[in-house]
Amino acid sequence: MARIVGGIGASHSPTIGYAKDTGKQDNPAWKPIFDGFDAIRAWVHDKKVDVLFMIYNDHVTSFFFDHYSAFVLGVDDRYVAADEGGGPREVAPARGHLGLSQHIGQSLMADEFDMSFYQGKPVDHGFLSPLSMLADANGPWPGSVVPLQVGVLQLPIPNAKRMWKLGKALRRAVESYPEDLNVAIMATGGLSHQVHGERAGFLNEAWDAEFLDLLERAPEQLVNLRIADYATRGGMEGAEVIMWLIMRGALSDQVRLVHKQTYAPSVTNIATLVFEDLGGAPDPRAVQAHLTHMGHELEGAGSLEGTYPFTLARSQANLRINTFLHELVKPAHRARFVNDFDALAREWGLSDEEKDLIAQRKWIEMVRRGVSFFVLEKMAAVLGVSNPEVYAAFRGQTLEQFLATRKVPMTYSVAGGDKVRAMDAR
Repeated sequence: MARIVGGIGASHSPTIGYAKDTGKQDNPAWKPIFDGFDAIRAWVHDKKVDVLFMIYNDHVTSFFFDHYSAFVLGVDDRYVAADEGGGPREVAPARGHLGLSQHIGQSLMADEFDMSFYQGKPVDHGFLSPLSMLADANGPWPGSVVPLQVGVLQLPIPNAKRMWKLGKALRRAVESYPEDLNVAIMATGGLSHQVHGERAGFLNEAWDAEFLDLLERAPEQLVNLRIADYATRGGMEGAEVIMWLIMRGALSDQVRLVHKQTYAPSVTNIATLVFEDLGGAPDPRAVQAHLTHMGHELEGAGSLEGTYPFTLARSQANLRINTFLHELVKPAHRARFVNDFDALAREWGLSDEEKDLIAQRKWIEMVRRGVSFFVLEKMAAVLGVSNPEVYAAFRGQTLEQFLATRKVPMTYSVAGGDKVRAMDAR
């Protein structure tokens, strides 16, 4: 079984990435930052950590306010650096752990956390600043990651108590994963800072010291604080340290402080922290009960004839072809789809199999492969094919045969304008 070996806390200020990229490790003003992360890196190597569960917030780079979620779990196999306005950092992609991420997603949903999931999105300094400091001298950090993006920039946000409860659920998720893995929970952000308004530049090192002490010895006291309390004591943006409660909640009651350091050179009190988890192994009966709990909602659905549940695993394995077909909502893409399919498919890197499935309109084969019906519906609309024609193809029937099974024989489509009028006139 996977086990949580400890928790890490680390600031994610862009200061950190800037220092790394400009080689300031020997500059006295910057050296304390590197010293703190050196301690984390040494512990990670000593404990042979296989996976870092990275808790961070995106800074309206990959996640914008047009669709803003509270908890977004990464379920991809790689995470590349985002362009935050001046070009992306030159850092190697981080390797995602598909199996663990998908398992955690299923577990958290079973425990009634309404998760969102992301694939194909780059990661900004909230993720990369601390992770890049753990890299080996000649390359990226060699292990895998599972990222959790927490939406803390647009109010209302989850409170401290919710973060703590998520941490408890995360422990159940990790400990029920069957692979033998050493997992460390890494919370990022903070400490005290404010970067907007007339209060910009606010720091409170006394509060930072109190927060870190309570996090170790009495985390329940932090759980009961309001967002306003965190903002008052540590700055509005400093309230993001509630994410550290996810990390602490995922650890057992018994932890050993391995490392703690703060350094406040400018607008953020930069912290590094390591807790070693001293808790014992989980009860095998509790693990089995949780696995049963996770599988309860879909038990039996996978054996329904002609039914293909669209799981995280199927989604990730078929992201490219699903994305290609989803782009048909854009006029320029669908124009090229109709008029220059071969060139468009090459540009997207579609495999020969994927190109054949689309070109030959192999509707049922695409569904069986893991293409979502709801992008096939868009493809059909572009091609002037009605929804019932697709349903008939799924069943190996002609349109007439399918319509004969309906109370009212009708055809329809999600297409609009001239396309739907032409279809209706057939």
